[in-house]
Amino acid sequence: MFIGWDWATETHDVTVMDDAGKRIDRWELTHTEQGFTKTLARLRKHGDPADLPVAIETTRGLAVDRLLAAGHPIVPVHPNAFHAMRARWGASKAKTDAGDSMKLADYLRTDGHLLPRLEPTEQATLDLQALTRTRSDHVEARIAAVNQLAALLDEHWPGGRTVFHGLDSDIAIAFLERHPTPASAAKLTVGRLEAWCKRHGYSGKKPGSVLIERLRAAPKAASRLGEAVVGQLVRVQVQLVQAIRTTIQALDKAIADATEAHPYTPLFATMPRIGKVSLGQVIGEIGPLLERARTCEQLIAEAGVVPVTRASGKSRTVAFRFATHRRARVALTTFADNSRHGSDWAAKIYNDARARKKRHPHAIRILARAWLRVMWACWRDGTCYDPATHQADNKVSAAAEEPFTT
Repeated sequence: MFIGWDWATETHDVTVMDDAGKRIDRWELTHTEQGFTKTLARLRKHGDPADLPVAIETTRGLAVDRLLAAGHPIVPVHPNAFHAMRARWGASKAKTDAGDSMKLADYLRTDGHLLPRLEPTEQATLDLQALTRTRSDHVEARIAAVNQLAALLDEHWPGGRTVFHGLDSDIAIAFLERHPTPASAAKLTVGRLEAWCKRHGYSGKKPGSVLIERLRAAPKAASRLGEAVVGQLVRVQVQLVQAIRTTIQALDKAIADATEAHPYTPLFATMPRIGKVSLGQVIGEIGPLLERARTCEQLIAEAGVVPVTRASGKSRTVAFRFATHRRARVALTTFADNSRHGSDWAAKIYNDARARKKRHPHAIRILARAWLRVMWACWRDGTCYDPATHQADNKVSAAAEEPFTT
């Protein structure tokens, strides 16, 4: 039996098809608990959930989660690929919910053996993935809030912007909280500023005399807003930045705790220059790929650190891989970039790539590909990464063997 599931926001359409392509059952369900409960029960009447694969045009969402929890194999079909196949069922490419669920079931029947299937991710990996992704979203929000604060200072207090770039970001935020307007910073002296910076743990890269000179030399703003309004605007934006920073710190602690308890942590924790957050991101994003990859080359392709080759006749092009797991590639390349500063082996791979005229992003992807082979070997054999052994061997075999399972 093959199941086609046409999903939507409020209603879904389901078709059950047999091996001969005959439609056995078909119904529409609402996006409610009652709708899902009745549908899962109705599907069980057609056989064991493990023998009823479901084709659906998404890889996530409530429908996918409920089907996976019920034991159904999920075969995600990309909407573009499905649209390209519509001519198979008629030149008009007509579209209805009932027709789409039937076409999905038929597509699964004829081409399902070529399509990858979703596997339930380990709960610990799923939790860590959610934490690290939320942290990344908050970091982006903090960057946006800081940029908005910088734009606000440019418009209403250029002097504050110059000090903002002269201090560490956290100290600059504290400075603006205390001195949100030019008038509030008018009585500052070199000694008072240096004493204030020392109390807040400033590294001292810029002496107080330089900071004061920047503050005094900055042009005056042409803003027609009152002093009180400017102060309120700056304070509110500073509070926003501080609030996001607090959430990031809380997430950092949660990620550290979740990473420490994860079964994959001992395998990768000794890799060079991999901090707790980076380790959490690698496990959360690369872990699911490791669990479902059949070979090391499949893992490398899904992580997006190998190019796409297109050859036809006399033409051959090698292009950047856009269709990939973007978050996994970002997590992996971030770690790879850091690792070259703590590993001679990694530095050599990077420097050799640069010597071959590869740009920095390309060289990092080459290094990331090498690190994936290391991770695959550690995960496959269930052995922790040993820098001494790795440096001595200078390479890691990527032969396909039984993967390590927890």
